[in-house]
Amino acid sequence: MQRESVTGLVLTLNGERLLDRCLESLGFCDELLVVDSQSTDRTVEIAKAHGARVIVNPWPGPVAQFRLALAEIQTGWVVSLDQDEFLSDELRTNIEAKLAAPDQVAGYLTPRSSFYFNRFMKHSGWYPDYLLRVFRADGMEVTASGAHYHFNPLGETRKLAGDILHYPYESFRQHMDKINYYAEEGAKALRDKGRRGGVGAGLTHGLVRFVKLYLLKAGFLDGRAGFCNALAGFYYTFQKYLRVEEKGKWGGE
Repeated sequence: MQRESVTGLVLTLNGERLLDRCLESLGFCDELLVVDSQSTDRTVEIAKAHGARVIVNPWPGPVAQFRLALAEIQTGWVVSLDQDEFLSDELRTNIEAKLAAPDQVAGYLTPRSSFYFNRFMKHSGWYPDYLLRVFRADGMEVTASGAHYHFNPLGETRKLAGDILHYPYESFRQHMDKINYYAEEGAKALRDKGRRGGVGAGLTHGLVRFVKLYLLKAGFLDGRAGFCNALAGFYYTFQKYLRVEEKGKWGGE
């Protein structure tokens, strides 16, 4: 039986830090497609060095960018990674095996192992973090909630063994920068839903978030990394709810 054709898909913006490893892990794909949001570092150069087809498009949001990318794909299957992720050897082998003899499914859920501070997190709600990243080109739809995108399968899925290895942050400073962005996008989503915010709501939801991550999700078993992550979760949630009602409180209209 002939192996199914597959495209490796990566959306990028200033992703030179790990893009080389990301695309190298997708080297088995028939095509590499990189959709870049006007990077100013070596991202496009690295992508072209791996033989990727590069499309540059100003960032319109995750849903529109993925729809643009998917419209360009001609293969039956897609393996989608973020620019700070790469496939473990075990997962790559299992993906190749399934492409050689695929099941009648819309796609496969793959676990993701993320590195934070000084370790790969095994608790704190971070692992196994199953994601739909191997799918038929017509087997999913993309949606977004705040700053986060989701691939929703249009049919049955199965799980694959082996991890996507994820290095989301270079430093605590970068984590705080991302929290600032995520909190702003999250606040917009809450406003659109008509939700109330403020200091009280921020403290309440922030404490609930801390307890969930550190106690209910066993973040304490992740050591100092788990504690720092839970505190960051509190801060993100507090900021999100605080910003819902901040308009007009800084001397403006």
